[in-house]
Amino acid sequence: MADNENNPPQPSGSWPIPGEQTDELVRAAFPLRLGLVEGKVALVTGAGRGIGEATARLFAVEGAAVVVCDIDGDAAQSVVQSIQERGGEAVAVVADLTKEDEVAAVITTAIDRYGRLDCAVNNAGVSGRFGSFIDLPLHEWQHMINVNLTSVFLCLKYELGVMAAQGFGSIVNVSSGAGVVAAPGLPHYTAAKHGVLGLTKCAATEFAAKGVRVNAILPGTTRTPMINGFINGDPAMEKMVSRGIGRGYMGEPSEIAESAVWLCSDRASFVCGESLLVDGATVCR
Repeated sequence: MADNENNPPQPSGSWPIPGEQTDELVRAAFPLRLGLVEGKVALVTGAGRGIGEATARLFAVEGAAVVVCDIDGDAAQSVVQSIQERGGEAVAVVADLTKEDEVAAVITTAIDRYGRLDCAVNNAGVSGRFGSFIDLPLHEWQHMINVNLTSVFLCLKYELGVMAAQGFGSIVNVSSGAGVVAAPGLPHYTAAKHGVLGLTKCAATEFAAKGVRVNAILPGTTRTPMINGFINGDPAMEKMVSRGIGRGYMGEPSEIAESAVWLCSDRASFVCGESLLVDGATVCR
């Protein structure tokens, strides 16, 4: 059941209000759901907060059973409880996705519980510390590549195996604007997110004829807990962060989630190998 089904919040004035947009306002603008993924089984990684959490919730609202995967078990369970309280179906799975045996266990859990896996959104990742290219320690490079790229490879490896055997499935990898343009001061993050697009294209090419669609979304600056912590309630800092966004203000996690769930739905049946910018005209190419 949608969060706003009974008492949808009513935005005042024109919608959206630059700089004042919230997930509640986004949901209010789309009060009717279409069951885009009705009856499907969806896995979302990094689903304990931010974009992953919004995606898991939207899958449930649109009719899917959701495997909520996060390294933080308490966060994953909190999302599951919220989904269940609204009449949805979900299960929490804790995993370090840089470890192959734990990735395999996540997929096994989904299959054991629901019998198949229709959709997967590989969202788990970390941000990096800004700094000069020449001052980047090797251990920070390796950690970034492990969490933001190797984990995607491992998830794809096991998701594709299941979906190819089924003869159907849809996967969305979460990259970034840094997947197509440089993020100065973040060479490790830039490399990892470029790499995600490479994995997406290879997987799409190999598995399209087997009934599996693989795409990527590239979110722009989004109001996640990480960004909120960086801004720390400072209007001047928020203005600086928003300056490079074409529409003038940040995205909401629910806006990013809409693109991921649509790509996983049958409405996107001919979309495969796509890298979709979801960034309010930040990167236009």
